[in-house]
Amino acid sequence: MGRVVGIDLGTTNSVVAVMEGGKPLVIANAEGSRTTPSVVGFNKDGELVVGQMARRQGVLNPQNTYYGIKRFMGRRYGELSEASKRVPYTIRRDEMDNIKIRCPRLKKEFAPEEISAMILRKLAEEAERYLGEEVTGAVITVPAYFNDSQRQATKDAGKIAGLEVLRIVNEPTAASLAYGLEKKSSEKILVFDLGGGTFDVSILEVGDGVLEVRATSGDTQLGGNDFDKKIVDYLAEQFLETEGVDLRRDRQALQRLTEAAEKAKIELSGVSTSEINLPFITATEDGPKHIETTLSRAKFEELCGDLVSRLRRPIIRALKDAGLSPVQIDEVVLVGGSTRIPMVQELVRSFIDIEPNQNVNPDEVVAVGAAVQAGILSGEVKDILLLDVTPLSIGVETIGGVTKKLVPRNTTIPVRRSDVFSTSENNQTSVEIHVVQGEREMASDNKSLGRFKLTGIPPAPRGVPQVQVSFDIDANGILQVIARDKTTGREQSIIVQGASTLSQSEINRMIQEADEFAREDRERRDRVEKRNRAKALTDQAQRRLREVTLDFGSQFTNPYRRDIDNLCREILDSLEQDDDRRLDRSQADLEDVLYELNREVRLQYNDEEEGFFESIKKTFIGDDDDDFDYNPRDRRNVYRNSPDTTLYGGKVNPSRDSRRDYRDPYSPPPASNTPYSGSSVSRPTPPPRTPSRRSPDYPPERGYRVSKDREIPYENDWNDDDDWF
Repeated sequence: MGRVVGIDLGTTNSVVAVMEGGKPLVIANAEGSRTTPSVVGFNKDGELVVGQMARRQGVLNPQNTYYGIKRFMGRRYGELSEASKRVPYTIRRDEMDNIKIRCPRLKKEFAPEEISAMILRKLAEEAERYLGEEVTGAVITVPAYFNDSQRQATKDAGKIAGLEVLRIVNEPTAASLAYGLEKKSSEKILVFDLGGGTFDVSILEVGDGVLEVRATSGDTQLGGNDFDKKIVDYLAEQFLETEGVDLRRDRQALQRLTEAAEKAKIELSGVSTSEINLPFITATEDGPKHIETTLSRAKFEELCGDLVSRLRRPIIRALKDAGLSPVQIDEVVLVGGSTRIPMVQELVRSFIDIEPNQNVNPDEVVAVGAAVQAGILSGEVKDILLLDVTPLSIGVETIGGVTKKLVPRNTTIPVRRSDVFSTSENNQTSVEIHVVQGEREMASDNKSLGRFKLTGIPPAPRGVPQVQVSFDIDANGILQVIARDKTTGREQSIIVQGASTLSQSEINRMIQEADEFAREDRERRDRVEKRNRAKALTDQAQRRLREVTLDFGSQFTNPYRRDIDNLCREILDSLEQDDDRRLDRSQADLEDVLYELNREVRLQYNDEEEGFFESIKKTFIGDDDDDFDYNPRDRRNVYRNSPDTTLYGGKVNPSRDSRRDYRDPYSPPPASNTPYSGSSVSRPTPPPRTPSRRSPDYPPERGYRVSKDREIPYENDWNDDDDWF
C-alpha cells in the first residue's frame, strides 16, 4: 500500500499535502510553486501539459486549454447557464445531455471528469517525486454544497487518475482541521469559503477532538471567477461603445481580458487603483486597437454589488439551520483566495463582529486539512472524530410528482433512513423508485439522482403492498438506495453513481485512456530528455577538449580530438535523422572517450604533484647523480628522460603505451644493492660516474645502462654482464 495524500481540487488552483512526522506539509510542484493552476492543455505537438505550462499557452491556444472544469463536473448540459458557457474552449452536449469538451488538437472529446483526472494525476506525480514512493490513495475535498452527483463525479475523476479515493471531505470541515480548532474547548465556528468557482458557509461545533457540522449552505456557481467576469464585461462593454467590436466573441481577446481582469482584481485587494493595458487586443480596418484604462476599487465594488448580495443569503440560511444567532459565533475562519477581497472581508465583519482568523494561508488550508484527514484514515492522527452533514435534502418522487424527503439537509452523516410506500393502482406488480435531491416540493424542480424498478410484487388492491425504501449515506456523502417488498422479501438496490453522468463502462474506458496518456507522455518525455542529454554531451565534450588543450597543449589532446569530433558529428546526424539506435551507440562511445580523457588529465596532475615534491626534496638533500628516480606514489618507476617519455614544457609526460605497473607503489624503496626489493639477484653498488668512463662516440644519457651491444632502459631485463655508469 502506497502513501495517502490530501488534495484540494480547486476551480482555479489545486494543492497537494501529506503528513510528514505527524505534521501536514504542502508539497511544491516542479515549478517551485505550492499551488498548481487547475488548467489542462494540449500544445502544438499534441502533448499534454498541466498547471502553469498550460496556463501560459492559454492566449495563443485557447481552444485547447481548459480551466474552470470543476464547475462542469457532475452536471448536465441543460443545467448550465449562459454565463458559465462563455469560455474560450468549446462545450457541447452529447446524446445523453452530458457535457463534452472538444479538443481540436487531438480531434476528440473529453468529459469534465477526464480533465480533472489529469490534474489529479499531476498532483499525485508531484507527491511521488517529493516522497520517493508511490501514491495510491487520496482524500479529496469538495465544496460543502456539492450535491451527490458532483461528489460522485469527483470520486470518478480520482478513479480515472489511478487513485483510490478513501474519503470525500467538505472543504470547510478540512479547513477546520487545518486550523487545529478541534483542540479547543467547545466553540462554534463559522467557516466562510469563497474559492475560484464555488462558495459555501459551514457552521461547526468543535471541541475535545470532535468536529460536528451543524449546518452548511452555499452556491456552487459563485466564486472568484464571477468577480473576474464582472471586470471582463465592463471592459468589453466600454470597448464595444468606443470601437464597435465585441471582444467576447474573439477567443484570444476573451482569454487576454480574463487574465487582465484577474490581475486587476488581485491588485485591487492591496491598492485603490489598477492600470489595465492590453496592446493590440484586436484590429479593425482602421488598424490595431488597444485597451488602456484605470479601474478603481470603488468601481470594482460597484460592479460586484449583486455578487455580494448572493454571498449574504447562504450565511443567513446556515445560521438559521444551525439555530444560532451571529452573536453566538465564537470564531470566523476565512478560506479560499477570493476572501482576500476587501469587500468580502467587510461583508463577513458586518454579519459577525469578530476579526476573521487568518493564521493559515487560505489557498493551502483546505489541502492541509485533507492531509490531516488522510492521517486519520491511515492511523497517523488519532483522537479526532469528524461528523459531517449532507448539504441537501434527499427523497423520492411520490404520486403527483411530489417529493417525499427522507433525509433532510444538514443531517449528520453517515446516516440511514427508511420509510414505507405502497402502490398507486390496483394489481400493480412493479414500482419505480425515483431518487431526487433538493429543497423544492416538486420532484421535477429538484436534481434527479437515479431511477430503478422493483418488480415481482404480488397483485393486490392499491395501498395494500408495502415497499420499504431505505437511504444509506456513507461518510463520503455517497448514497445507496434499497427498496424491499415486505410481503415477498424481494429487494432491489442501486448505488447512486450514474449521477456523475458517466457509466461504469465509460469510466473503465477513461481509466485505460488515462493510462495510455500517461505512458505516452512518459515515453515522449524520456525521448526528449534523451535527445537533450545527447546534445548536451556533445557540448560538454567540445568544451572539455578546449579546456584540456589550454592546460596541456594540443599535442596532448590530439589522440582524442579526432574521436570526439567524429562522435559529436555522428550524434548530431543521428538527432536529425531520428535514429535512436545509432544515437545510443554514439553517445556511449563518446562517454567512453571522455572518461579516458579525464583519466589522462588526472594522471597528469599526479605527475605535476610528484614533480613538486621532488623539487622540495632536492632543495633539502641536494641533487644526486643516481640514475634511478624512485617515487613510492609512482606506479611506473621509469628513468628520467627515457625513450618512452615525451617532454611537454619541461615536464615529463609518459606516453599512453609505456605505462605499466612494475612494482607495488606502497612498498618500501629498493635497497641500495638490489634493483628490486626482494630480488634474488644481488648487485654491487654502482661506482660514481666519471667523465673518463664516457665514450665520446656513444655517450649514454643519464638514466641508461649500457649492455654489450645495445642501450637498455632501466626497466628492461637485468643481466649480470651489464656495466653501470
